Amino acid sequence: MRQLVFSLLFLFGLTSTSFAAWIEIDTRSRTLTFYDDDGLVRTYPVAVPRKSLQWKGTHTVTRKTEWPSWTPSKKMLKRDPSLPRHMPGGPDNPLGARALYLGDTLYRIHGNNDPESIGRAVSSGCIRMRNDDVIELYNMVPIGTVVTVY
Repeated sequence: MRQLVFSLLFLFGLTSTSFAAWIEIDTRSRTLTFYDDDGLVRTYPVAVPRKSLQWKGTHTVTRKTEWPSWTPSKKMLKRDPSLPRHMPGGPDNPLGARALYLGDTLYRIHGNNDPESIGRAVSSGCIRMRNDDVIELYNMVPIGTVVTVY
């Protein structure tokens, strides 16, 4: 997989000196692996999108937020009209303790308020982590980190 990431980076005109870290998310094994410039740092179990909502691609981390607020998308509200229209950040918020925003998409790597969801395909497109894990990742990942989902 590491070779595939280097090939993708080359394809996008990036070199190994263009970044100090990168993240790979394997939706089959439901793991997120964080690499720094010295190699493998950590692998975390994650929850991934439901099969009908899964996506693949490469983005960068464009923003990071502590205790993010949550506003469900129109598609989410259509699937479940009982969802709140907005929820401020906090322990009951489904985005959990931290969020890393991917490119200009609606997708994020974030914590969650349902640790039982980890290891399952249950989200509406985002990658969920345990709050302790996403806090650790948040502290290691700089803005601009390349994220590849496959």
